[in-house]
Amino acid sequence: MLYLVPSPIGNLKDITLRALDVLQEVDVVLAEDTRTTSRLLTHYQINKPLTPYHQHNEHKVLQHLVEQMMAGKKMAVVTDAGTPGISDPAFLLVRECVKNDIKVECLPGATAFVPALVNSGLPINRFVFEGFLPIKKGRQTLLKQLAEEERTMVFYESPVRLVKTLEELALYFGDDRQCCVSRELTKMFEENKRGPLKEVAAYFNSKTVKGEIVIVVQGKE
Repeated sequence: MLYLVPSPIGNLKDITLRALDVLQEVDVVLAEDTRTTSRLLTHYQINKPLTPYHQHNEHKVLQHLVEQMMAGKKMAVVTDAGTPGISDPAFLLVRECVKNDIKVECLPGATAFVPALVNSGLPINRFVFEGFLPIKKGRQTLLKQLAEEERTMVFYESPVRLVKTLEELALYFGDDRQCCVSRELTKMFEENKRGPLKEVAAYFNSKTVKGEIVIVVQGKE
């Protein structure tokens, strides 16, 4: 049995009661960063073995984890923040479990792009989630394609690349294309900056940016 357990994206109170029950019941918790997950489990007085499971070792440990589950162990996958598999490790393990008829269950819960999308003020009846843009190869080609996208677009980005990405989006989509940048969601210093791409890029270029970031951009009219 494999459970995909969403973890809080900031505020520890945003974990569900069911998620806590599952973490109490499983034999092993697979953690993207055992230090981060350890703090979460300690906060809720949950004592379970932690096994590292991240993008750098997922291929190496995949078969061993599958064999353990086939032998009867229950496991939960937890990332540093949000729902496993959404721009985070989990896909390979889920695919292998499905191949081997191991039951997989994904719990509903925290995902950063949902609150960012809903509070952006942009149309959300139709949207496309792009996650992190390619850093180099294929980046320009993708941006040219997305310039014609009519649905609202959602991106993840790191603080160090935020301004560059906003400037590139303005270059390909137009300076006046509306956007909303959300950072530090659910935390004390949560910020949602709305406006034209060029203005929002200039705003963040004038300050130090920290935290996880979601960029929501209006589709082509």
